[in-house]
Amino acid sequence: MKTPHGLSARLRGLAGDQNGQVTPFVVILAVAIVMFAGLVVDGGLALATKVRAIGEAQEAARAGAQALDLAAYRDSSTVRLAPGQARTLAQTYLASTRDTGTVTVTDDTVTVTVTARQHTQLLGLLGLDSLTVTGTGSAHPARGITAPEP
Repeated sequence: MKTPHGLSARLRGLAGDQNGQVTPFVVILAVAIVMFAGLVVDGGLALATKVRAIGEAQEAARAGAQALDLAAYRDSSTVRLAPGQARTLAQTYLASTRDTGTVTVTDDTVTVTVTARQHTQLLGLLGLDSLTVTGTGSAHPARGITAPEP
């Protein structure tokens, strides 16, 4: 197929105008795409890590809530925790999961807060190497459960 002489010269001229330069728009767009993809991927991983941290905290609290003060229960049917033993059981559970956290024990409640770090996949390219998330769970001993709590 034959093209008119003027059109061919014009096409060659347009092709020669771009000397391998990248426009700032393309650079900004590429960075924005990486940031958006990083938020999606790393945000999803951070959310999954938070769910895992909450689950670990709840399980550690349940482990600690098994430490009943048997002397108080036998003497007056009072259900309360042995604080030292409850703290030890919760911390032992946390140690088995390799998570770090804090354990607080009152007369009838064990509260555990787990802190976890999620290393980033894409946001590391932009200087954010990890995200820190926390999850909290509480448990208390109960006697004679016949129905779920509201």
